[in-house]
Amino acid sequence: MNAAGHSEATKRRGLELTPFRGLRYDPDRVGSLAAVTSPPYDVVVRPDGLHHLESADPHNIVRLILPQATTPAARDEQAAATLRRWLAEGVLAADPEPALYVYEQRDPDGTLQRGLIGALRVTDPEDGLVLPHEDVMPHIVAERADLMRATSANLEPLLLTYRGNGSTAPTAEIIERAAEKPALLATTTEDGVSHRLWSLADPTDLTAIQSDLSHHQALIADGHHRWATYRSLRAEHPSPSPWDYGLVLLVDTARYPLRVRAIHRLLHGLPVADALAALDGLFRVRHLRAPLPEALTALADAAHASNAFLLAGDGAYHLVDRPDPGLLTRTIPTDRPRAWRTLDATVLHAALLAHVWHVPEDSPAHIAYIHDAAATVAKAEHDGGTAVLMHPVREDVVRDLARQGVTMPRKSTSFGPKPASGLVLRALER
Repeated sequence: MNAAGHSEATKRRGLELTPFRGLRYDPDRVGSLAAVTSPPYDVVVRPDGLHHLESADPHNIVRLILPQATTPAARDEQAAATLRRWLAEGVLAADPEPALYVYEQRDPDGTLQRGLIGALRVTDPEDGLVLPHEDVMPHIVAERADLMRATSANLEPLLLTYRGNGSTAPTAEIIERAAEKPALLATTTEDGVSHRLWSLADPTDLTAIQSDLSHHQALIADGHHRWATYRSLRAEHPSPSPWDYGLVLLVDTARYPLRVRAIHRLLHGLPVADALAALDGLFRVRHLRAPLPEALTALADAAHASNAFLLAGDGAYHLVDRPDPGLLTRTIPTDRPRAWRTLDATVLHAALLAHVWHVPEDSPAHIAYIHDAAATVAKAEHDGGTAVLMHPVREDVVRDLARQGVTMPRKSTSFGPKPASGLVLRALER
């Protein structure tokens, strides 16, 4: 089927979440289910977090999603060989029948999230069904595609959200009913989050869910690079094919609102003193004598009034706000909505990185994107670089821009809680 055929078909179908035979760890073959899970590949702080996960259990999923070898090709082959070995040994086994999976996460503070894991038909942005809100980095898409080709598997679900019709919607009722039954698996990871999974295989339930979801569109909350990878690999395989679908967790945020956090930047090779000196006359700079939590509070307060950032890496915190209007006029593109032009990430990438600090945003040698503020600061202090801490964007702003077809600068948001990797995988071989 050509691209036009895909587009017409998806317009007719709407969101299409289909059951699959999940690959899951055999609890009798591993130390514990918690010990084989991992955060998504792009949240693992390397190398410390990677080493910690590898040592947690010899079968930790990180050995598949972040294989370690001397070359990219060797890494991909290592992951493929590891997956084949685990399947042959029964460490991972396919469930007996295709199903959707109800997935629940509960934080230590009691925050609850439930959603559906399934294989979602891959669509293009112009179809208006799965809306991206961030740009992607081509080298990461290529890296993920090579890994997915080598393993012939979706190793971890990406996170999508939609706005449901309340607790009486068929999908919501089916999810809540499933959660009253004994779980297929239950575990608590070292961060204190409990995870439970249920299987949905009843044809009546699956039909009701498909009918309900066909009236909705989804927003990519986490996993833009993996969704772009799904699209790339779908184009390589004649349809119909298992590659027409990709593994996702779909959450109704009208019922279970997600948290939106910032993704911070680590600028390699740019000392804080040099970064601050370049801002002279372009931003207001205030030096804070406060621990990180108080400094982040000051950043949040400043962000209500103007673009604001927190710089760190020299043992102190520096609040940067009130950009020079002339700088913004010279550097911010005018062909986008005002909500996009005033984003902190837009100002950071278009004004600071491109014109003030001359840091290429797509070069791993110059910049890293880290989800945890304390980890970003610690690495900056260790390496002599600059941590740029960001304030999060509201979900309604993200969704509104996505519906307009406007993408935000890459790594602008971090939606959560994110699904744990390692609870259910999807094989792509027929």
